[in-house]
Amino acid sequence: MLSTMFTNDVRQTLDQFRRSVDQMFENFYGYQAQQGPAPAGAERTWTFSPMVESGWTENYLTLRAILPGVLDKDVNVTVQNNQIVIEGERKAPEGFARNAFTQLAYGKFYTAWTLPAGLDLEHVHCRLQNGILDIQVPILETSKPKRIQINTGAHHKAISS
Repeated sequence: MLSTMFTNDVRQTLDQFRRSVDQMFENFYGYQAQQGPAPAGAERTWTFSPMVESGWTENYLTLRAILPGVLDKDVNVTVQNNQIVIEGERKAPEGFARNAFTQLAYGKFYTAWTLPAGLDLEHVHCRLQNGILDIQVPILETSKPKRIQINTGAHHKAISS
């Protein structure tokens, strides 16, 4: 789990750096890094991964994706191949100036998290409220820790000679 969190942190940091460099080149040269020079009047198309955090309770694995300005109709959550996939699109506000400066990425987004074994993937719950997507994945009863009783006392047999 720790290696997954570290990998996602590195990936998100590199993604933010790439977006900053892409925006710098577009601002100075009218260039879109993924598609070459932008034709006049063309909208930029960003691809990004939303920031996601995770945590555990006794009953759930909880994932939280930060999606400001995204409506529920513009996001899709699926479970496939033991991964939870979050994808959708953040649309620029109406009347948003073409040459405006922003640190938010607009366009399509995608992220996938590999889920550990022992989760009930048939009963995943999602809620999008105030730009926060909360996903709860129940832990199967068979995967929860069970307390093992420890017997105490001396059970010695006498050895006769």
